[in-house]
Amino acid sequence: IRPQSPAIAFSGNTLKVLSLNVAHGRKDRMNQLLLSGNTIRKNLGDIATFLAGSGADIVALQEADAPSRWSGNFDHVALLAEQANYPVFTHTPHASSWLFSYGTAILSQAAFTETINYTFMPSPPTMNKGVTLAQIVWQPGGRDDPLLPVDVISVHLDFSRQEVRESQIQEITQALGDRDNPVIILGDFNSDWLADELVVRSLANDNKLKGYRPEDDGLGTYESGDKSKRLDWILRSNSLEFVRYEVRPEVLSDHKAVFAEIALQPEALAAAGRSE
Repeated sequence: IRPQSPAIAFSGNTLKVLSLNVAHGRKDRMNQLLLSGNTIRKNLGDIATFLAGSGADIVALQEADAPSRWSGNFDHVALLAEQANYPVFTHTPHASSWLFSYGTAILSQAAFTETINYTFMPSPPTMNKGVTLAQIVWQPGGRDDPLLPVDVISVHLDFSRQEVRESQIQEITQALGDRDNPVIILGDFNSDWLADELVVRSLANDNKLKGYRPEDDGLGTYESGDKSKRLDWILRSNSLEFVRYEVRPEVLSDHKAVFAEIALQPEALAAAGRSE
């Protein structure tokens, strides 16, 4: 049963976050156009069951469809939110036509205090990409502590060209320029940390963000031939720290889900006048 109303704030020592490119509900099949609406609903039902059991407080989605002819003509994000028991969500369809409407989304167990939906500059012939930002509030030390605003961002970058990804990184950096909240960026970057273009590293360095063991080659999320590429990432501000990080093994799309448990750094707690 879905909650009647969300919590106002997250409370506890950690935030549990998860990112998944849901691939328009096609799971690991070649194209959603070849699948029936019932099959897509079943695939999304499997994702919803996974999300409900993941324990994630916040979920970032990519390739998430609004009602689209190519994927069953129903709202995938609303279905996932309802079936996985997330009372709050926001969705930005970055690419739209008579055939499709899809983009990034965020599901949450607590209320948003602000949302920003941003679509990158067009990059034909590939489809538009972008980000969804949701500001949440968190009481890291418990319910008696002050509220800490945190920006959570679901991102999807272009898959085809290095120069487009670099331009999109600059757009993100500019968009974050006036914001000073701790940040968690999750999503499909279509780039490995060690790839020639170093797109993920550039975003992390420009915005003083950290990835989890960025040179670890055992955290691949996308199979390409006989190689597993790390295209899906979770980055966090310096004031935050990873308590747990894992790539989940479940086959839910052509990408693996990435899960992290994130805490506030002890120094940040002290600076805010709070004790551990």
